[in-house]
Amino acid sequence: MVRRCLLSIKPFRIFVVGIGFFSLCFLMTSLGGQFSAKRLTDSPFTARTEVFGGVESRGVLRKISDMLEVIMKRMDTLSRLENANDSRRLEELSSAISRIQPAGLVERIQAIAQNVSNMAVRVEQILQNSMAASRVVRDGTSSQCEVPRDPRYPDCASKVDWMRARWTSDPCYAFYGVDGSDCSFLIYLSEVEWFCPPLAWRNYSTTPAVLKSSAKRQAAFRTDLGALLDQVGTGKESLSFMKRRIRRLAAQWATAAQRLDLKLRRRWREQKKILVHVGFLTEESGDVFSPKVLKGGPLGEMVQWADILTALYVLGHNLKISVSVKELQGFLGVPPGRGSCPLTGPLPFDLIYTDYHGLQQMKQHMGLSLKKHKCHIRVIDTFGTEPAYNHEEYATLHGYRTNWGYWNLNTRQYMTMFPHTPDNSFMGFVSEELNETEKHNIQQNKVKNMAVVYGKEASMWKVRRRMLLEIDILT
Repeated sequence: MVRRCLLSIKPFRIFVVGIGFFSLCFLMTSLGGQFSAKRLTDSPFTARTEVFGGVESRGVLRKISDMLEVIMKRMDTLSRLENANDSRRLEELSSAISRIQPAGLVERIQAIAQNVSNMAVRVEQILQNSMAASRVVRDGTSSQCEVPRDPRYPDCASKVDWMRARWTSDPCYAFYGVDGSDCSFLIYLSEVEWFCPPLAWRNYSTTPAVLKSSAKRQAAFRTDLGALLDQVGTGKESLSFMKRRIRRLAAQWATAAQRLDLKLRRRWREQKKILVHVGFLTEESGDVFSPKVLKGGPLGEMVQWADILTALYVLGHNLKISVSVKELQGFLGVPPGRGSCPLTGPLPFDLIYTDYHGLQQMKQHMGLSLKKHKCHIRVIDTFGTEPAYNHEEYATLHGYRTNWGYWNLNTRQYMTMFPHTPDNSFMGFVSEELNETEKHNIQQNKVKNMAVVYGKEASMWKVRRRMLLEIDILT
């Protein structure tokens, strides 16, 4: 029986050690909280709390600590008394247990635990209030922001409601500092977007560096096309085709630049910042042209784009070339996310040349900025777009809606290779200038009766063989 009693000491000892460890931790936390409260009196986020029964709890803790120390010493002594008789061990154990007073001790531990729970709830409330205050307070203003009622900004209230429900739908809102508070919504909607009026308590005295207009530079003609060839890049057969065309006509481009410079009498011309985004060559659009370059596929678009790039470069403009969506985002300053937010700054280009694929990609990634900067876009449109197809509402009502229309641009912004309609601007391609020997050979071998029929795919000719035979008979 004595041995069984001694064996039961070990689990009881573990229980006592656990109580002691909990009590000591709470004592250190309580004392540390008192010292911390005194040190944080100067903080703007200081909050004073009163823990129920704090003095009484500390007195109880001291008594528990003293009892536990006595118990631990007795238990250590008992474990070392190997030569003592069993009756003495039982006396020591009985004396130690009699001093514990389990019933009163449990009640006091429960009271302390309740105080700890109450204090934890209070501390959590303090932390939440402090975090909310730190998020909302800006430049010494109140933590409460009321939605302004300004007739000049009728959509402000509805936009704030939308932000409350959907601000987590795109990471770009958090990128601009939106954190879920009404103040952050108003800051975003008044400074990043333009649906709410400027906030009176915000500091607008300092103009950001990105808004300062840079000095205008003079555009000078270029005759060396080496830098342009490096910009065009590699990796696609379509780009290789365009570079071969640029190299082959380099001498003629240099001659043309010199002639135009003399004709203009070295007149001052402003250098434009121009982005050329060839959307149909991007992987996102499928890039169906590159695999067909060496197989008799359509080359007209690549001829046109190669000549556009060379003309802009030779004229001396600051040129950036993009053939991927990633490059487009980097050049425009698109914020991270899904394209719901506008650009991180003003549009860094005076003009943007692109196609319908590129226009769709810009709409997806520029957000509201596309509508704001539409006037800077020039769309290379091979066959042109008439006003009936350009106007979204009219095209929808009259059945003219297509995959390539309803962009609501000024029709002069469409640059067509073939001037089918006077509503669009003309952007063709250059023709080679032949030397005297080449001209003589052409004149000798010239056929009097000649017709040119153009088709991109072999399937276009399957149902027209009879027509071609009739043409051949007539000639």
